[in-house]
Amino acid sequence: MKLLLDTHVLLWALTESPRVDAIRKRLLAADNEVYFSVASVWEIAIKVSLGKLKADAMEVRDAALEGGFAELPILGPHALHVGGLPWHHRDPFDRLLIAQAAAEPMRLLTADEQLLAYGGPVELV
Repeated sequence: MKLLLDTHVLLWALTESPRVDAIRKRLLAADNEVYFSVASVWEIAIKVSLGKLKADAMEVRDAALEGGFAELPILGPHALHVGGLPWHHRDPFDRLLIAQAAAEPMRLLTADEQLLAYGGPVELV
C-alpha cells in the first residue's frame, strides 16, 4: 500500500516521536511504500522562515530520503485536483496533500481530525 505522510507525521517519524509508535510497524512493513510530499518540505521551509518551527527543511528532506521514504513531486494533476476539493479545510498544504493522495491513489496518514471530512484517502493516526 502507498502511504503519504502528513507533514507533522513525517516530522514525528524522523524524530522517533512516541506519537508515531502506533504506526511504526506500517511504516517499516516491506509491503508498504512510504512517501513524503515536496509540499511538506515547502511547508517546513515556510514555517521555519516565519519562526513557527525550528528545523532545517533540507535536513528533513535528506533524512526522509536516507530513511527510505520516497519523495512525491507536485504534479499538474495534483494541483488541478485541489480546485475540485470541498472547503472542509483551509490550509493550502493540507489541501494539496489530500489532492495528491486522491490522485495517486495513496493513504494520507494524519493526526488532523478535520481532514477526515475528505474521507477516501485520509486515515487518522
